[in-house]
Amino acid sequence: MNRLRAVSGTLLATATVVAAATLGVATPAAATPAAPVAPGVVTPAAAPIASLGAVTPAAAGGVVIAAAAPAGLSGMDVSSYQGNVNWSAAWNNGARFAYVKATEGTYYTDPYFAQQYNGSYNVGMIRGAYHFARPDTTTGATQANYLVDHGGGWSKDGRTLPAALDIEYNPYGATCYGLSQSAMRSWITSFVNQYHARTGRWATIYTTTDWWTTCTGNYSGFAATNPLWIARYAGTVGTLPAGWSTYSFWQWASSGTLPGDQNVWNGSLDRLRVLACNGPC
Repeated sequence: MNRLRAVSGTLLATATVVAAATLGVATPAAATPAAPVAPGVVTPAAAPIASLGAVTPAAAGGVVIAAAAPAGLSGMDVSSYQGNVNWSAAWNNGARFAYVKATEGTYYTDPYFAQQYNGSYNVGMIRGAYHFARPDTTTGATQANYLVDHGGGWSKDGRTLPAALDIEYNPYGATCYGLSQSAMRSWITSFVNQYHARTGRWATIYTTTDWWTTCTGNYSGFAATNPLWIARYAGTVGTLPAGWSTYSFWQWASSGTLPGDQNVWNGSLDRLRVLACNGPC
């Protein structure tokens, strides 16, 4: 995802200004991003972001990284920022799953998607695609279709996760993309419902508790269907968004032994296969 980062339990509402988990400046149709966002790296507003991550308020002096990997199955998320990934090395270092950036808005497809998505699969990992949301540009349903049409679908092969919606701090402008809390909830509903209509699966939601509270009003309505991928760089996962009693994935650091952001699945490999298969395969 773009690089949300949580500090002391919150992932900064000031992320937008610092351009941490998001890129720098842009409003709906007026501005075209110089480079897409992805989970991970924090850069100044002038420089585009290439992966999901964690952002720290200026006063905190940087990203807080967990001292050690939390319990769970080790995995990673990557984007064009990582380029061609050495998947055999990642496997040998313990990675058993990967989320790979596929799309952003309706204007960008990741040029490294094929190498990363297929490469992770070919070494034996369970993999999934993710989409960086731009609620200020087109509807949620339109972006869900764009994701599915560009590699983010699903198949019951036991190795493909439902795609993830990366919904977080806006790297191009206003934190909540100029949407009210009710409008944001409607946008996310439009996306996840259309993704479900196209694939039969409910998308994983990647976010931070701070952004979710600020921009959706801490809405609990997706917890019954959509797995939670929480971003927080700290020793504990902290308070989760409303409705979710537990997380499915935790992005706990922006760097480590694996390429890209460091993640864990909250369970065993067998349970991850159940998510991939939507039940028994």
